[in-house]
Amino acid sequence: MFELFENFIEKEIKDPTFVIDYPVEVSPFAREKIDQQGVTERFELFAFGSELANGFSELIDPEDQSLRLKEQAIKKSAGDEEAHVEDEDYVEALQYGLPPTGGLGFGIDRFIMMLVGNPSIREVITFTHLKPEN
Repeated sequence: MFELFENFIEKEIKDPTFVIDYPVEVSPFAREKIDQQGVTERFELFAFGSELANGFSELIDPEDQSLRLKEQAIKKSAGDEEAHVEDEDYVEALQYGLPPTGGLGFGIDRFIMMLVGNPSIREVITFTHLKPEN
């Protein structure tokens, strides 16, 4: 279902829209909902065919995180470019304890693309190593 969303729906979202309740399989660092197994406390903000923000409640259970990262590592070795590597240091840090945490990532570059009406991220990004060579 997530692949269908990515391939056919995501680019068609023009009005600001929050997409919520992502599956655990594509949200390896997000906490699972208490009342809905297999669904995470995660949202993304889309507008003008692009993701502008990604936010979620952090998974703080080291055992669950370890299992998810092992699954991600298997996907990565099978060729999934978006899968994460197994990070034993991160899991060890979680074993020491992490209070309930959440975060939000906002794509300023994509927001500027939207504001100026430019479809190319290379034209609005400030890091010169991503600009085309001339």
